Amino acid sequence: MSSTNGNSKSKLHGLWALTNRELKKWYKAPVIFILSIVQPILWMGLLGKAMNIGALFSGGTFTLPQLTPPLTPPQLQQLGSYFAGLQTNILQGAFNTTDYFSFMAVGMIAFTALFTTMFSGMSVVWDRRLGFLNKALSTPVSRAVIIFSKVLSATLRSMFQAGIIIVIAVAFGLQVGATFTPLSILGVFAIMFLICVGLSSAFIAITIRSTRIETPMAVVSLINLPLMFASNAFFPTKFMPDWLQTIARFNPLTYTTDAVRQLLIFNTDWTQLAMDFTYVGIFAVIVATMGIVLSWRFLSR
Repeated sequence: MSSTNGNSKSKLHGLWALTNRELKKWYKAPVIFILSIVQPILWMGLLGKAMNIGALFSGGTFTLPQLTPPLTPPQLQQLGSYFAGLQTNILQGAFNTTDYFSFMAVGMIAFTALFTTMFSGMSVVWDRRLGFLNKALSTPVSRAVIIFSKVLSATLRSMFQAGIIIVIAVAFGLQVGATFTPLSILGVFAIMFLICVGLSSAFIAITIRSTRIETPMAVVSLINLPLMFASNAFFPTKFMPDWLQTIARFNPLTYTTDAVRQLLIFNTDWTQLAMDFTYVGIFAVIVATMGIVLSWRFLSR
């Protein structure tokens, strides 16, 4: 075996060993594993069904004034037909779907990606404090592999939870689009892989020099909700204030959520879908490269 092949094998072996270690901390802890499954169910079942926005535009929420003379039966019938179609028209115009639950359920996928990957930085801090990072750095495994193992483990966990969310959403009444096919699921996992690599690399890059667990916790508390709500995860950006729309246009979660909606519940606009994948892909490559460069420079014992 050549030296090159031996090095390649060593890198792949080291990547798998470190990634498997990170995953074991997740799937071999029954409480953590069960909670990672229960959490999407709670969000979908409680928040998803509680926010029944369509009911706001049903005929039962409108009270007609007393009219003199009273409306004739044909007029009442015409008015009833108007209100019957009002909900559908408003939801279709606002959310591009007639079911807000479906709109929100797709946003939950981006929500899961964010809240799973944001703890990647904490893993680096814990490994440094527990002494494992010193052992890993003393092995032939490169620093970039150490970092990418944490990125990959967070990505795999997020994709697993995304699959659960899709299954739960279908059980709760997700309405797929006319252009949906089983291959669309592969597209969902592809965009999830890209955004999770980017977000996980970003959180690790921010906290790579930290020795205190409070630092990544403070970072997470500062940017997780702004990232989520300055996107189209739960509400269309076109109805946001102009300054917030500008922020949302640069937010990778906006493009991730739009891509998943294009694949699952919208009539797919392939040009928009290609732009979504391009933006998220560029974001993932740039941030992952930054994380690797920073690991070479700052990852130390």
